[in-house]
Amino acid sequence: MARRFPLAGLLRLRHAEQDRATATLADANGRVRDAADARMAARRTLDDQPSTITDAATLSAVAAARAATRGMLEELDAVVRSRRADADRAQETYNAARRSALGLEKLEGQHTTRVTAEDLRAEQNALDEIAARRRTEGGHR
Repeated sequence: MARRFPLAGLLRLRHAEQDRATATLADANGRVRDAADARMAARRTLDDQPSTITDAATLSAVAAARAATRGMLEELDAVVRSRRADADRAQETYNAARRSALGLEKLEGQHTTRVTAEDLRAEQNALDEIAARRRTEGGHR
C-alpha cells in the first residue's frame, strides 16, 4: 500500500507559487522587450530625419523633432531601466519559488523511494512466508 507524501499539500502550494512567479517573470520580460522596442523605434525616428533642409522653417522643425525625440529616448531609457529592475526582481522571486519547490520535490522523491522499498520488502516477506509454509506443509505429507 503506497503511503501518501505527507508534504504533498505544501508541494502543490510551492508549485502554484512557482507558476505565479513564472507568469510574473514572463510579463516583466515582455514589458522590458516592449520598452526596448519603443526605444529602438524612437532611435530610428531620430536617425530618419530628412537630409535636405531648404529653409529656416524646416531647420527649426527638424531641430524641434530631434530635441523631442532625444527627450523621449531619455524617458524610454528610464522606463527600460525600471522595467529591467522589475524583471530582475521577478527573476529573483521565481528563483526562490523554484528552490522551495525543488527541495520538496527531492523530499518527495526520497519518500517515494523509501515507500517503494518498504512495500517491496513487505511483499518479499509475504512471499517468503508463503514459500516456507508450502515447504513445511509439503514435508508433513
